[in-house]
Amino acid sequence: MGKELTTRAEDYSQWYNELVVKGQLADHSAVRGCMVIKPYGYALWENMRDQLDKMFKETGHVNAYFPLFVPKSLFEAEEKNAEGFAKECAIVTHYRLKSDPDNKGKLIVDPDAKLEEELIIRPTSEAIIWNTYKGWIQSYRDLPLLINQWANVVRWEMRTRLFLRTAEFLWQEGHTAHATKEEAVEETLKMLDVYAAFVEEYMAVPVIRGVKTPNERFAGAEDTYCIEALMQDGKALQAGTSHFLGQNFAKAFDVKFSDKNNKLDYVWATSWGVSTRLIGALIMAHSDDQGLVMPPRIAPLQVVIVPIYKGEEGKMLVDNKAIEIMDGLKKLGIRVKYDDNDNARPGWKFAEHELKGVPVRIALGMRDLENNVVELARRDTKEKFTVSLDGIENYIQKLLEDIQQNIYDRALAFRTEHTTEANSWEEFTSILDGKAGFVSAHWDGTAETEEKIKQESKATIRCIPLRNTHEDGKCILTGNPSTQRVLFARAY
Repeated sequence: MGKELTTRAEDYSQWYNELVVKGQLADHSAVRGCMVIKPYGYALWENMRDQLDKMFKETGHVNAYFPLFVPKSLFEAEEKNAEGFAKECAIVTHYRLKSDPDNKGKLIVDPDAKLEEELIIRPTSEAIIWNTYKGWIQSYRDLPLLINQWANVVRWEMRTRLFLRTAEFLWQEGHTAHATKEEAVEETLKMLDVYAAFVEEYMAVPVIRGVKTPNERFAGAEDTYCIEALMQDGKALQAGTSHFLGQNFAKAFDVKFSDKNNKLDYVWATSWGVSTRLIGALIMAHSDDQGLVMPPRIAPLQVVIVPIYKGEEGKMLVDNKAIEIMDGLKKLGIRVKYDDNDNARPGWKFAEHELKGVPVRIALGMRDLENNVVELARRDTKEKFTVSLDGIENYIQKLLEDIQQNIYDRALAFRTEHTTEANSWEEFTSILDGKAGFVSAHWDGTAETEEKIKQESKATIRCIPLRNTHEDGKCILTGNPSTQRVLFARAY
């Protein structure tokens, strides 16, 4: 059937690349480093986006949309931010093409159509948004301003991989303004908790909440908080970030407000975002050598019904029952498909839906109808079993929740098994070169040591876990005193 995948053990990277394409999530495009998200992949993104959007609105946020283009002067206003993204910027310099007089049918850039000011295609929107906020905020009555946008951004990557790192990707970015530092910090941590709840409860991926070291902070932030997830190859993946921006952007764009005592002050800011990279995390955390494994709560399809019959009379009887089951499942809000495509045999369909990670498969045949039963197959465990058709809809609803929990429990067990303490450099490197995963180790707190560890081991400090236990120890590299362990890993 041409569906066989490279196994994870053979070549994890190749397995991932093949699975994204063969699982019909995305494809390479004519633009180097960019991807086409296919309908099945986009349906997954829509489910993720819709749930996150609901969670944002429940915490008081509203959506808006800001321009794709950022004038270069605005982009440069916050120096650390501009410097941090400078190497990844795509720039528009001209606004028109014209026919090449020396090569008929070809187009060239019209030199007379040079922009007065170059435009940056947004790698992130702080600059254009904070320039806008200056006109929106005058008084404490205008605060807090809690805005999110769903958009695309461009970061010119040289080495790309579908979903994980592409030149253009989809994301959301929240940008909020507050009257006090305390409010802004509270917002930053609240949104980190929203991300953690979404990734754990819907994507079934356990995460560790933490704060980044100064070296790893978002450019222009006072603090960057993150959620870190562990993939099946032992590498970490940053699944979301929430930044406390202090007053840096307010000062750069002169965004002031008058407080209740009529005193002028700069507002306090946050920004936070997750992207289609989460789809990469989902694939690498759960999927197996047979294909995708989709957590039911965000799976594009939760249930597929495959008919097995002979002759027109058999087809009619099976069709009627399948449609009855499908209608019952839809009433419970379950996403279900009746795969009655006559051009493919049941065995091919089984393999196809297994590859695409559909959580529950129903095989329905004439013998099943006679016995008032149906065969179910779980994608997560590959178990097949027969159950009564009586109350099948409620049974499947509960089964989907069991599958969701099992997928999470399995990922958590893997992370627990692959989180190891190291108390010396030898232990540290041995773990990284062996089972990998998160390594909990002491670090002396200096940027120099952090950089040296990164150069010598290719591992970075993923985060300093929130509510970290303080304990005296010695840095694994320098032997200098340390008061807490931090989490290291090699990462995507």
